[in-house]
Amino acid sequence: MSYAWRYERADGTVIVDLPASATSEHFPSQADAETWVGETWRDLLGDGVDAVTLLSDGDVVYGPMSLHPAG
Repeated sequence: MSYAWRYERADGTVIVDLPASATSEHFPSQADAETWVGETWRDLLGDGVDAVTLLSDGDVVYGPMSLHPAG
């Protein structure tokens, strides 16, 4: 299995031109993908990514998950 993030705007539009903080990299495990987004979500948010969706071999695992702090 291969995991990857899909980057989205608040309206659900998929971001095609990825910001510098994003990656099109695939991760070998869900844990690796989640660790990466946990370490970089602030940079992604600063670069205009509002939400992410986790994909496994192209299928949605979960999401969209907002990168905006709750509250």
